[in-house]
Amino acid sequence: MTGARRPPRTDRGRLLLVLALAAAVTAFTATVPLLRDWFDLRVYHGSVDHWLRRGGALYDYRVPGTPYGFTYPPFAAVAMSPMALVGLPVAIALTLLLDLAALAVAVHVLTEGAWRRYGWYGCALGCCLLALYEPLRDTLSFGQVNLLLLALVLADARLLGTGRDRWAGAGIGLAAAVKLTPLVFVGLLLLARRWRAAANATAVTVAATACAALVAPDASRSYWTHALWDTSRVGRLDYVSNQSAQGVLARLAEGEPSRALWAVAVLGVLAGWAWRARRAAAAGDWQGAFALTGLTACLVSPVTWVHHLVWLLPSFAVLLRAGRVRVAGALYAVLCTSVVWLWADDASGIDGFLGSNAYAWITLGLLLWLPVRQTDVQRRVRSRSASAMAAPPTAAAPAIAAVSGQPGPASDAAAATGVAAGPGSALARGGTASEPTGSTRPTAPNPQSSSARASS
Repeated sequence: MTGARRPPRTDRGRLLLVLALAAAVTAFTATVPLLRDWFDLRVYHGSVDHWLRRGGALYDYRVPGTPYGFTYPPFAAVAMSPMALVGLPVAIALTLLLDLAALAVAVHVLTEGAWRRYGWYGCALGCCLLALYEPLRDTLSFGQVNLLLLALVLADARLLGTGRDRWAGAGIGLAAAVKLTPLVFVGLLLLARRWRAAANATAVTVAATACAALVAPDASRSYWTHALWDTSRVGRLDYVSNQSAQGVLARLAEGEPSRALWAVAVLGVLAGWAWRARRAAAAGDWQGAFALTGLTACLVSPVTWVHHLVWLLPSFAVLLRAGRVRVAGALYAVLCTSVVWLWADDASGIDGFLGSNAYAWITLGLLLWLPVRQTDVQRRVRSRSASAMAAPPTAAAPAIAAVSGQPGPASDAAAATGVAAGPGSALARGGTASEPTGSTRPTAPNPQSSSARASS
C-alpha cells in the first residue's frame, strides 16, 4: 500500500509545482470567469473626467450605452480626481498597483506577519489561492475600490489589537467617507466602548465630507439630496450578483421585496452581530470582531455585489486561526466556483432559492458560527451550561464496585503504594499526569456580477 504523495522538498520541485499551479489558475481565470473590462474603473475615470475637464455635473455622467454613473459620496470623487490627468490605460495600471499593495497590507494584518515563515514557496501558493477567489478576481477586473477600503479598516483592527489605539478609527473614518458601508465598523467601536476610536472615525468622516462640500458644493448637494436616494442608479435588486439579505428577498419575490420583511431581516442580523461582536471585542479578539462586522456589512447593505465579498477574507483568517482548515477550505472553494451564476436567468424553485443565494448563506453561516475567542467568564458560563445538560453518573456504579470485591491490577497497586490509582493518581502524588484528563486538557483553539449594473 503506497502512502500519500508528499509535497516537493527541493527548490526545483517546488518551483515546478508553483509553475503548474500558476498555469492552471491562469487557464481557469481566462476561461471560466467573465472578465469585467474595468467597468467600474471606467465609471470612475469617465465621471471625474466629465466633471473636472469637461465642466459637467458629476452625478449626471453615464457610461456610454448604459444607465450607470457615479454612486459614491463626493469625497470619493475628490480622492479620484487625479484620474482626470491621465488616460484610462494609465489609470488601470495605477489602480492595479494600488489594489495589489492594499491586498498585501490586508494579508499581512490577517496573518499577523506569519506569512514570512513560509518563504517564497508559501507566498506563491497563497497567491495562487487568492487568484481563484471570485470576489477578489471581480474586484481586480472591475477596477473596484474594495481592497483599499478593506486595508484601511484592517489597519484599525491592527492598531486596536496591539494596543496602539491613539489613531485607531482614522482608517474606518476615511473608508466611510469614500463609501457608506464601512460606517457599520463605527458601530462596532461603540459596542466595544472604544469611545476615542469611535470619535476618531466620526471626526475623519465628517472632516472629509466637509472638505468635499467645500471643494465641490454642487456635487455634494446633488449627492445628499438626490443621487443617494435614487435606487435606479444601483441596479436590479434581484440580480443574482446581489448577495445581501435584500437580494435574497428580491429573488424570492421575483421583483421588489417587502420593505417591512427586509427591515425585520436586517434587525435580526444586527442583533446577532451585536451580541457576538461585543463578546469578541470584550475578549480582545479584534480580528474576530472585525470579521463579524464585515459579514454583517455584506448582509445588511441593500446591495452587495459578489466583488464586495472580499469582506469575507477576515473570516477565513479566523477559521484558520481556530484550526478549522477543512471548513475554511470547503467554503473558500465554493466562493471560487462562480456557482451562483448557474441561476443568473432563473432563480425560481428550491434549487434556485438555495443555489442563487449560495454566497449569502455562507455569509450568514459565518456570522452565526464563526469561532471567535471568549473571555474567561464567558467560557465558565458556557462550561456550566454544558455540564448542566450532561447526564449525571448513576449511583449504582460505586455499589457494584464495592460488592464485587475483586480488585484488578490497578487496585492491587493502589493497596501496595497507598495511593489511589486512576487518571489523577500522578496529581495526588504531587506530579503531573502523562495524559491530561478531560478536566485538565487545554481547550482546543477554537461568474460574477455583470457589467450591466451600476458601479457600487
